[in-house]
Amino acid sequence: MTAKDQLLQELDQVSEPLLLKVLEFVRSLKTEEEQQKLEAKAWQAYLDSERERKEVYRRLANS
Repeated sequence: MTAKDQLLQELDQVSEPLLLKVLEFVRSLKTEEEQQKLEAKAWQAYLDSERERKEVYRRLANS
């Protein structure tokens, strides 16, 4: 039995008010994952920029 099957089986036994809390929690996990992906992309863009402009940064530091 997959984790999804097990989760669905458990959800069948949960009351409606608790299901709303579970739904909110699952959505927050998705949002957190999306935020981490955005942060990783931003960090990679910074590193790429730093690599591309290494000479400029070196000249500024030495001036």
